[in-house]
Amino acid sequence: MGRPRPGRSRFDERGSRTGEARGIREVSGLAGGPGRRQLGGVFLSIPDSAQRSGLLFAALCALNGAFVPGVAKLTTGRAGPLFVATVTTLFAGLAAAVMLGRRGELPRLLERETAPLLILLGALGTTIPFVLFFVGTQRTSAIEAVLCLQTEPVYSLFMAWLFLGHRLTLRRVGAALVLAAGIVLAVGVGGLSDPLGVALLLVTPLSWQICHLFTLRGLPSVEPYLLTGARYVYGGALLALAAWIFGGPDWMPSGDAFMEQLPVLALQGVVLSYVGTMLWYQTIARLDLARATAIVVPSVPLLSLGASFLVVGEVPSLSQGLGMLLTAAGVLAFVTAPHAVEVRERIPAQTAPLMAPADPTTGGDQA
Repeated sequence: MGRPRPGRSRFDERGSRTGEARGIREVSGLAGGPGRRQLGGVFLSIPDSAQRSGLLFAALCALNGAFVPGVAKLTTGRAGPLFVATVTTLFAGLAAAVMLGRRGELPRLLERETAPLLILLGALGTTIPFVLFFVGTQRTSAIEAVLCLQTEPVYSLFMAWLFLGHRLTLRRVGAALVLAAGIVLAVGVGGLSDPLGVALLLVTPLSWQICHLFTLRGLPSVEPYLLTGARYVYGGALLALAAWIFGGPDWMPSGDAFMEQLPVLALQGVVLSYVGTMLWYQTIARLDLARATAIVVPSVPLLSLGASFLVVGEVPSLSQGLGMLLTAAGVLAFVTAPHAVEVRERIPAQTAPLMAPADPTTGGDQA
């Protein structure tokens, strides 16, 4: 693990974590200005055409993420959550395997040094959180689902402080409190539609954050596209095994009910899961990371209001609408704050990842 592949230097192996030319490192717009990147201490301008296409990918990524809760509510309303999670992930894994095969990289999933870690990655990044997410969404609503998932930066804040040594700042803590207040206002502590479902949804981002921490520590030199492929290929295989062992005789619909579900589950797996991840990587290959997160992440909960209405007919209450705005404001404040350390890529969750880089002149936060 961590050993450079033949013909590639260690710098090449660790560089280009966004799918671009090797060695280019993402930097914040605060550090290099909009449309600039850093190569060996030198800032490189990003062509206007690349920035325009990056904005397009960012918009598509946000739109894609907005439909995730609504479609999940639709599919879990028609079939059991274990079946939905398993088949969705198998479709995503199939798409990932095809893309890795086209690159000639599929055998890398089986390399002796990294395969056990990639299997664990699939469990932490897909198997466990997908079960939590789909079971929770079935028991609640699409609007509650997207709100609960916005707790991820709060988990990120404290896990980075505990395990990575990132210092807490007033801006981050304040943003987390605003975000949490928005969720409490929208979900309503005393009037939860289903306390267990909400609890499962609140735990889902924690599972993703544990996965991200594991990736940073255990797989720092593996490229994002390979991490994504492993997440869905191994995650789908583990889910299928778990469903076969623990699902019971009725976990899978039979006959016409099974066939009716396949097109929507294929859409959910290939487009909303795998393509959504790839859209994010295409975005940060063209825009600086802080700008990309500031565009995509706060947009998802707001766009999800319209998406949930279109897919399942859910209309937010006044408190949910106000809570959504408050949550989006907290997320925006969080993702535009510079990171405390050098940027390291992480695997996107169902929604876009939340992180921003450090100020390279100080090595720490600016707020």
